[in-house]
Amino acid sequence: MAIRIKARAGESAEQLLRRFKKICEKEGLTKEVKKRQYYEKPSERKRREVRRPPPLELGRPGAATGREGSAGVKAGAKGKSSKTAGGRGMSRGRSE
Repeated sequence: MAIRIKARAGESAEQLLRRFKKICEKEGLTKEVKKRQYYEKPSERKRREVRRPPPLELGRPGAATGREGSAGVKAGAKGKSSKTAGGRGMSRGRSE
């Protein structure tokens, strides 16, 4: 996978480098290099793939964001914390 770039007439080195970086980004080369920067054990790779969320569906408006109805949930939960009544200790079956 060789990437070749010819300098255009009157193109500076900075412009050429910027164009090269864009092409590498489009090809996914920079993402691949970052991914392979450190060795990842096969078991870790499998674990990460299992944890990965499913890909978002494209085409339906609002389906990718899932924002319908979320405003009401946030407004109702305003000011409440997960450490309030019913928080820690209550899930073990103890009653006080």
